[in-house]
Amino acid sequence: MEEISFSVQLFKPTYLKKGDFFIREDEPCRHIGFIASGAVKAYALDSEGKENITCFKFENEFVTSFPEFVAQNKSRRSIRTVEDSIIYSISYTDYRYLLRQVTAWNEIVKSVMEREYSQKESYLLNYNNRSALDKYRYVLSSEPMLIQRIATQDLASYLGITQRSLTRAKREILRPGII
Repeated sequence: MEEISFSVQLFKPTYLKKGDFFIREDEPCRHIGFIASGAVKAYALDSEGKENITCFKFENEFVTSFPEFVAQNKSRRSIRTVEDSIIYSISYTDYRYLLRQVTAWNEIVKSVMEREYSQKESYLLNYNNRSALDKYRYVLSSEPMLIQRIATQDLASYLGITQRSLTRAKREILRPGII
């Protein structure tokens, strides 16, 4: 209990409106956050300024651009809210202090990193080299929260397809006798 009280005091609430940045590409990555409510998207801009969304994070998940956070470098991607959000963030200095003072956090970080790896692996296996219809079917069966909470253009970017292809896939699935 004492460790929890100690840990909580190092995390500061950040109240963000939909569309606000938690981390900006090309700016130093100074914080890691825990999403208490809301949702975010992580993305990088391509040469034409188009967002390439790599993941979404929701309540009870940690969010940062981890390699850049650990190295204290500029972030290679932006993390922006897709809903009004409350994110409890901790600075790099406080994070390092927390790891030294509460050794249980080392296991938490390890668990978070393993989950991140698993999510990335799943993304690659289920969304690379698949048709728009197959990608949408997978989202429906495995990640329905994305359909409920994410805008069509953001979901299409995440799936690596056009909005038009996504709309066609939705229509195809909604036709009687397809599922």
